[in-house]
Parts: sequence; structure tokens; C-alpha cells
Amino acid sequence: MSSSHTSLLPHIQAWAHELGFSQIAVAPIDLASAEPQLLDWLAQNFHGDMDYMARHGLKRARPAELVPGTLSVLSARMNYLPRNATNDWQAQEWQRLQRPSEGVVSVYARARDYHKVLRQRLEKLAQRIQTHVQTHLQTPDFQYRVFTDSAPVLEVELATRSGLGWRGKHSLALSREAGSMFFLGEIFVNLALPLTPAVDAHCGSCTACLDVCPTQAIVADGVVDARRCISYLTIEYDGVIDEVLRPLMGNHIYGCDDCQLICPWNKFAHNATVPDFDARAPWVGQQLAQLLAWREEDFFRHTEGSPIRRIGFSKWVRNLAVASGNALRTQHNAALREALSAHLHHDSAVVREHVVWALNQQPA
Repeated sequence: MSSSHTSLLPHIQAWAHELGFSQIAVAPIDLASAEPQLLDWLAQNFHGDMDYMARHGLKRARPAELVPGTLSVLSARMNYLPRNATNDWQAQEWQRLQRPSEGVVSVYARARDYHKVLRQRLEKLAQRIQTHVQTHLQTPDFQYRVFTDSAPVLEVELATRSGLGWRGKHSLALSREAGSMFFLGEIFVNLALPLTPAVDAHCGSCTACLDVCPTQAIVADGVVDARRCISYLTIEYDGVIDEVLRPLMGNHIYGCDDCQLICPWNKFAHNATVPDFDARAPWVGQQLAQLLAWREEDFFRHTEGSPIRRIGFSKWVRNLAVASGNALRTQHNAALREALSAHLHHDSAVVREHVVWALNQQPA
């Protein structure tokens, strides 16, 4: 490897910091040792209806097949706790989950769509690298491609091999310095950059995330059965949610942070440095009855630039119905029943089924 490529990494890290990234490191492209676990996960159907997981198969573990010519992967993290989050943010989030008639959206989804934020900033970083490489290192054929949760990429595997953290028992990347409240993104490059060292795991004997998961979706250390995961059920899954799982979902209406809220390492989570991840008004402290009153045009107006828009209006109402049914088992709430009843004739049979179920729930 040329000394010029060795000296490039500190420049990349400085540029990344200017763009709001918290850390950037270099991962190897040989992920062969991760392939058996990926194949086993798929074989057990833990990916649920996420057919693209199986369709892409081992390409996820082979960066050089996904982007021919790739010699290194830059793995980046960006903190997403809102800038105004206080030290007791975990306690505040637990309190939201104790208010049944309030809909709770995952912390990351209360702000601007992270796909857009990270992609734009990764692109700017890659272009800056390209300019530097072509101008100062006389490498005219520099090629790159950026990703953020948008292609068959083993993001956590790359992050852990680059030293951004280790794979927590909840399967997310976990850092001693920053917990797990961060997004990951990658830049595949055709440069052989110096690899950054991996770090040791520090979960020890702690099983807090496995124990707290409402649906017991974490079936082994680092292994999640998506079919039981509330994030999967409220975001990825289009169909009828198992009646056994519905009561366990509480007032989660988009995603679930429970395994991160309980994690001791997240007392070290950092606030974002960019305004994009500040929480937007519709997604914090809203009553389920208010959210059910939205028409489809209201949903699309409120979700402009939000990751929540991806699930569409029908799935949104389905999720609200499940949370509403759980709330109605704890309290008499005429306003909530009325708001639910307005969807009894929804175009979607899936939505209607969940609304009827919700209306049949009664306080014990």
C-alpha cells in the first residue's frame, strides 16, 4: 500500500466530522466468516416477509460482488438523539410507554428521513475524497458508491469489523463511547485503505435487551426473529398481525426502542450535531384519537420528508388500531372508540380486521 493512501484516512475522518459524522473507520471486504450465520438466519425464516433478504443472499456478505472493484469499505456512524435530548431521555421514553392512549414513534423516526440525510452527506464526503485523490494522489480512476440501509449490505458486520463498535445482544452495533443511538452508512471505494482495528465486545453477562423485548423477538445473542419484532411488524410487515402478538405491542405505532432504552451503554449516547434529527411536532406526545382522525391527505402532509411515509396510510391506520385496542383494554375512552369506528369501512380488509379487533377490547 502506498504511504499516500495511508495518510489519506486522517483527512477523511476530519472531513467526515465536518459533515456531522461521529466516527468513520475502514472495514475489510472479506466477510466470509459471516456467511454461515446469515445463511442460518435466512434458513430459519427469521427475515419474515423481507424477501429481498433471501433474494440477495450472500451478496450481502460480499462487497466486491455488489460493487466490482471495491477494495475497502468506509463505515460511518452519525448520532441521532435530538439535539435537545437531556440526560434522562431514556426515563422520558419509558414514561411515554406507560401512557396507553399516546402513540409512540421510534426516536429515530421523529425527524427527517435518515436515508436522505446520510446519503447526501456521504455523497459529499465521497466527492471530497474523489477530488483529493484525483488532485493530490494522481489517481484518476477513483470510484465509489454510497449506501445507507438501502442495498444488500451487512452494515452492522462492516461497522463492527471496522471498530465502530461490537454487535450487541440485540443485534445492533454498540459502542462504549456512544451506545447504539446512531445510524450507519458506507462508502465502497476502489482504494486499499488501512484497516482500522475491531473492538472487543462489552455486553458481558448482561441480558437486559433479551429480557425486556415485549415479544421475545431476540432469540439468541445477536439474533432477532423479525417475525416477532415490533419494528418489523409496524414497518416492514404488510399483513394481519398475529392476535397473540398484538397485546404485546403496547402503544408502539412505528418501530420500537425498548432494547435500546434498557441498554446500560446508552447512558453514553450522544446528541446529534445536525438539526435534521430534531424531533418534529406530530411525532411526540400525540394521542391515538388525534392520529386516527387524520385523513390520507393529512398523513402524507405530515409525513413529508419523514421515514414514516414509507409505510403508507393503510399500514399506519392498522398500527394505530392495534395500539388503540391495547389502550381500550386499560381504560374506557369514548373519544378513542369514536375515532376507531370511523375506520370500520376502510378500503383495506387488513385495516378493518384490526379495527374490529380493537373495538372488541374491553377493560378487565
